[in-house]
Amino acid sequence: MILLLYLCIKFKTNETMKKFATLLVVGAVAFMYACGPSAKEMEEKRIADSIRVADSLAMVQAEQQRISDSIAKAGEEKKKADSVAHEDSVKKGLIKKAKAPKKK
Repeated sequence: MILLLYLCIKFKTNETMKKFATLLVVGAVAFMYACGPSAKEMEEKRIADSIRVADSLAMVQAEQQRISDSIAKAGEEKKKADSVAHEDSVKKGLIKKAKAPKKK
């Protein structure tokens, strides 16, 4: 604020002040542009994002495989339990043993 007041006093004419203000705006724009990420930084960020996405996809696929394996294991255990229960029922005489299908 003090700097602006000093500059207003130093540059008394409007035309000089307009030139100075334009120069200040151009300088500020150039400064803001220079502060942005470089091409190298942007490429590093893109690569890091790609790796993060690939890792996320791998984790999702691993979880899907775990669920699929769990379902298959539960199905096998159910089949085994049903078989044991059926054999037990046959031994107790509650049901008759299934006949083998005839070959044609």
